[in-house]
Amino acid sequence: MDHESIVYGCIKDLPFGDDREMQVRRMHNQRAIKSLPGMDDWPFLSREMFASTGSQITENSTFQTQVIHFGASYRAIEYEWEQWVAKFEQLLQSMYWVSVAVHLETELSGTHTFTWDSDTSFHKPGTGNIKVRCEWQHEGSLRS
Repeated sequence: MDHESIVYGCIKDLPFGDDREMQVRRMHNQRAIKSLPGMDDWPFLSREMFASTGSQITENSTFQTQVIHFGASYRAIEYEWEQWVAKFEQLLQSMYWVSVAVHLETELSGTHTFTWDSDTSFHKPGTGNIKVRCEWQHEGSLRS
């Protein structure tokens, strides 16, 4: 029997610069998400699993962090996790962000939290190596 795995998290980008620069960054990130395929080869990473706060800068949003959240249910993704992370990091390389968190909940090996932080104040598309940290918690099964 295959086991269900849940993957979810968020990509955050802070409002650096003036309104125009913030708009450029938000729109760039939106294009990066939209460039993902609708359906992908295993392991799946598709644009439908992502959603974000509005891409328009308004008078009341100048201090708001752009939050791009995502989630999907998979059949035992932990066995293909390195491939999923490689595709996800390829997406991160193409985006602006300050921090990223991915949670992997598995029936057999508990919950894993993966985080990416920029070495500078933010990650700029196509620059720098990105490094991941993993924290593991075993909380038992997803099902009761």
